[in-house]
Amino acid sequence: MQNDFCAEGGYLNRTRGADMSASKPIADNINKLVDLARDTGMTVVWIVAIYDHKYLSDSHVAKVLPGLKEGANEPVLCSEGTWGADFYEMEPQDGEIIIQKHRYSAFHGTRLDDYLRGQGVKTAIVTGVATNICVDSTIRDGFFNGYYIVVPEECVGASDAELHAATLKTVANNIGTVTSGDEIIRIAGKHAEAAE
Repeated sequence: MQNDFCAEGGYLNRTRGADMSASKPIADNINKLVDLARDTGMTVVWIVAIYDHKYLSDSHVAKVLPGLKEGANEPVLCSEGTWGADFYEMEPQDGEIIIQKHRYSAFHGTRLDDYLRGQGVKTAIVTGVATNICVDSTIRDGFFNGYYIVVPEECVGASDAELHAATLKTVANNIGTVTSGDEIIRIAGKHAEAAE
Protein backbone atom coordinates (compact mmCIF):
# COMPACT_ATOMS: atom_id res chain seq x y z
CA MET A 1 0.00 0.00 0.00
CA GLN A 2 2.07 2.89 -1.35
CA ASN A 3 1.07 6.29 -2.71
CA ASP A 4 2.02 5.50 -6.31
CA PHE A 5 -0.33 2.49 -6.24
CA CYS A 6 -3.14 3.92 -4.12
CA ALA A 7 -3.28 7.72 -3.88
CA GLU A 8 -4.87 10.40 -6.01
CA GLY A 9 -1.94 11.92 -7.90
CA GLY A 10 0.12 8.74 -7.56
CA TYR A 11 1.75 7.09 -10.56
CA LEU A 12 -1.12 4.75 -11.49
CA ASN A 13 -3.71 7.50 -11.11
CA ARG A 14 -1.59 10.00 -13.07
CA THR A 15 -0.30 7.78 -15.88
CA ARG A 16 -3.14 5.28 -16.33
CA GLY A 17 -6.12 7.15 -14.97
CA ALA A 18 -6.68 4.38 -12.42
CA ASP A 19 -9.63 4.90 -10.07
CA MET A 20 -8.33 5.27 -6.52
CA SER A 21 -11.72 5.25 -4.75
CA ALA A 22 -11.24 1.74 -3.30
CA SER A 23 -7.82 2.51 -1.80
CA LYS A 24 -8.95 4.18 1.42
CA PRO A 25 -11.45 1.42 2.41
CA ILE A 26 -8.79 -1.24 1.71
CA ALA A 27 -6.26 0.68 3.83
CA ASP A 28 -8.80 1.03 6.66
CA ASN A 29 -9.46 -2.73 6.59
CA ILE A 30 -5.74 -3.53 6.58
CA ASN A 31 -5.19 -1.16 9.51
CA LYS A 32 -7.78 -3.11 11.54
CA LEU A 33 -5.79 -6.30 10.95
CA VAL A 34 -2.50 -4.56 11.75
CA ASP A 35 -4.01 -3.39 15.06
CA LEU A 36 -5.10 -6.98 15.78
CA ALA A 37 -1.65 -8.30 14.92
CA ARG A 38 0.03 -5.77 17.20
CA ASP A 39 -2.42 -6.43 20.06
CA THR A 40 -2.00 -10.21 19.85
CA GLY A 41 1.75 -10.36 19.24
CA MET A 42 1.61 -11.52 15.63
CA THR A 43 4.58 -10.75 13.42
CA VAL A 44 3.97 -7.69 11.21
CA VAL A 45 6.10 -7.29 8.09
CA TRP A 46 5.88 -4.26 5.80
CA ILE A 47 6.79 -4.63 2.15
CA VAL A 48 7.99 -1.66 0.11
CA ALA A 49 8.22 -1.86 -3.67
CA ILE A 50 11.06 0.18 -5.15
CA TYR A 51 10.98 0.02 -8.94
CA ASP A 52 13.79 2.33 -10.03
CA HIS A 53 14.98 0.85 -13.32
CA LYS A 54 18.48 0.20 -11.92
CA TYR A 55 16.94 -2.45 -9.63
CA LEU A 56 14.73 -4.15 -12.22
CA SER A 57 15.54 -7.06 -14.48
CA ASP A 58 16.03 -6.28 -18.17
CA SER A 59 12.77 -8.09 -18.96
CA HIS A 60 10.87 -5.95 -16.44
CA VAL A 61 12.31 -2.72 -17.86
CA ALA A 62 11.51 -3.90 -21.39
CA LYS A 63 7.88 -4.42 -20.33
CA VAL A 64 7.66 -0.97 -18.70
CA LEU A 65 9.40 1.19 -21.31
CA PRO A 66 7.06 0.66 -24.28
CA GLY A 67 4.22 2.09 -22.19
CA LEU A 68 6.00 5.43 -21.92
CA LYS A 69 5.53 8.03 -24.62
CA GLU A 70 8.56 8.77 -26.81
CA GLY A 71 10.76 11.29 -25.01
CA ALA A 72 8.56 11.24 -21.91
CA ASN A 73 10.30 11.99 -18.66
CA GLU A 74 7.75 10.21 -16.50
CA PRO A 75 8.95 9.45 -12.97
CA VAL A 76 9.49 5.83 -12.09
CA LEU A 77 6.78 3.92 -10.22
CA CYS A 78 7.66 3.88 -6.51
CA SER A 79 10.99 5.60 -7.00
CA GLU A 80 13.30 5.34 -4.03
CA GLY A 81 13.02 8.22 -1.54
CA THR A 82 9.89 9.77 -3.09
CA TRP A 83 6.36 10.45 -1.87
CA GLY A 84 5.17 7.83 -4.36
CA ALA A 85 7.10 5.11 -2.52
CA ASP A 86 5.78 6.16 0.91
CA PHE A 87 3.12 4.07 2.64
CA TYR A 88 -0.47 5.04 1.89
CA GLU A 89 -2.70 5.60 4.96
CA MET A 90 -0.61 3.39 7.25
CA GLU A 91 2.67 3.48 9.09
CA PRO A 92 5.03 0.90 10.56
CA GLN A 93 5.81 1.17 14.26
CA ASP A 94 9.27 1.03 15.75
CA GLY A 95 10.57 -2.52 15.77
CA GLU A 96 8.45 -3.69 12.82
CA ILE A 97 10.52 -4.89 9.91
CA ILE A 98 10.34 -3.25 6.49
CA ILE A 99 11.49 -5.33 3.53
CA GLN A 100 12.28 -3.68 0.23
CA LYS A 101 11.47 -5.58 -2.95
CA HIS A 102 12.28 -4.99 -6.61
CA ARG A 103 10.06 -7.69 -8.10
CA TYR A 104 6.33 -8.32 -7.81
CA SER A 105 6.80 -11.08 -5.23
CA ALA A 106 7.81 -10.03 -1.72
CA PHE A 107 9.78 -13.28 -1.47
CA HIS A 108 11.87 -12.99 -4.65
CA GLY A 109 15.39 -11.77 -3.90
CA THR A 110 14.51 -10.58 -0.39
CA ARG A 111 15.11 -11.79 3.16
CA LEU A 112 11.39 -12.30 3.82
CA ASP A 113 11.48 -16.10 3.95
CA ASP A 114 14.49 -16.16 6.29
CA TYR A 115 12.90 -13.57 8.56
CA LEU A 116 9.54 -15.36 8.78
CA ARG A 117 11.19 -18.72 9.47
CA GLY A 118 13.32 -17.09 12.15
CA GLN A 119 10.12 -15.83 13.81
CA GLY A 120 8.51 -19.28 13.61
CA VAL A 121 5.80 -18.05 11.24
CA LYS A 122 3.84 -20.77 9.46
CA THR A 123 0.81 -18.82 8.21
CA ALA A 124 0.99 -15.67 6.09
CA ILE A 125 -1.98 -13.30 6.00
CA VAL A 126 -1.32 -11.34 2.82
CA THR A 127 -2.86 -7.91 2.14
CA GLY A 128 -2.33 -5.07 -0.33
CA VAL A 129 -2.56 -4.22 -4.01
CA ALA A 130 -2.77 -5.29 -6.72
CA THR A 131 -4.49 -8.60 -6.07
CA ASN A 132 -3.62 -10.01 -9.49
CA ILE A 133 0.01 -8.86 -9.59
CA CYS A 134 2.02 -8.31 -6.40
CA VAL A 135 -0.39 -10.08 -4.04
CA ASP A 136 -0.71 -13.01 -6.46
CA SER A 137 3.06 -13.30 -6.91
CA THR A 138 3.68 -13.13 -3.17
CA ILE A 139 1.04 -15.69 -2.20
CA ARG A 140 2.25 -18.15 -4.80
CA ASP A 141 5.86 -17.86 -3.65
CA GLY A 142 4.74 -18.08 -0.02
CA PHE A 143 2.76 -21.23 -0.80
CA PHE A 144 5.69 -22.73 -2.70
CA ASN A 145 7.89 -21.98 0.33
CA GLY A 146 5.51 -23.94 2.56
CA TYR A 147 3.44 -21.21 4.23
CA TYR A 148 -0.27 -21.55 4.86
CA ILE A 149 -1.78 -18.64 2.93
CA VAL A 150 -4.73 -16.54 4.09
CA VAL A 151 -6.13 -13.68 2.02
CA PRO A 152 -8.74 -11.41 3.63
CA GLU A 153 -10.73 -10.37 0.55
CA GLU A 154 -11.56 -6.82 1.64
CA CYS A 155 -7.87 -6.19 2.40
CA VAL A 156 -6.72 -6.65 -1.20
CA GLY A 157 -7.73 -4.87 -4.36
CA ALA A 158 -7.09 -4.31 -8.04
CA SER A 159 -8.28 -1.85 -10.65
CA ASP A 160 -9.58 -4.74 -12.74
CA ALA A 161 -12.48 -6.44 -10.90
CA GLU A 162 -12.35 -9.55 -13.12
CA LEU A 163 -8.67 -10.18 -12.47
CA HIS A 164 -9.16 -9.49 -8.75
CA ALA A 165 -11.97 -12.07 -8.59
CA ALA A 166 -10.02 -14.58 -10.67
CA THR A 167 -7.03 -14.38 -8.34
CA LEU A 168 -9.21 -14.87 -5.26
CA LYS A 169 -10.88 -17.86 -6.91
CA THR A 170 -7.49 -19.38 -7.76
CA VAL A 171 -6.31 -18.87 -4.19
CA ALA A 172 -9.44 -20.48 -2.75
CA ASN A 173 -9.26 -23.43 -5.16
CA ASN A 174 -5.53 -24.15 -5.14
CA ILE A 175 -3.39 -22.14 -2.76
CA GLY A 176 -4.93 -21.09 0.52
CA THR A 177 -7.91 -19.63 2.33
CA VAL A 178 -9.92 -16.61 1.23
CA THR A 179 -11.83 -15.11 4.13
CA SER A 180 -12.71 -11.75 5.64
CA GLY A 181 -10.68 -9.59 7.98
CA ASP A 182 -13.64 -9.64 10.36
CA GLU A 183 -13.50 -13.45 10.47
CA ILE A 184 -9.77 -13.32 11.27
CA ILE A 185 -10.49 -10.83 14.06
CA ARG A 186 -13.34 -13.05 15.38
CA ILE A 187 -11.13 -16.17 15.42
CA ALA A 188 -8.25 -14.31 17.08
CA GLY A 189 -10.66 -13.06 19.74
CA LYS A 190 -11.86 -16.60 20.48
CA HIS A 191 -8.26 -17.81 20.82
CA ALA A 192 -7.44 -14.92 23.12
CA GLU A 193 -10.45 -15.74 25.34
CA ALA A 194 -9.50 -19.42 25.46
CA ALA A 195 -5.95 -18.51 26.49
CA GLU A 196 -7.12 -16.44 29.49
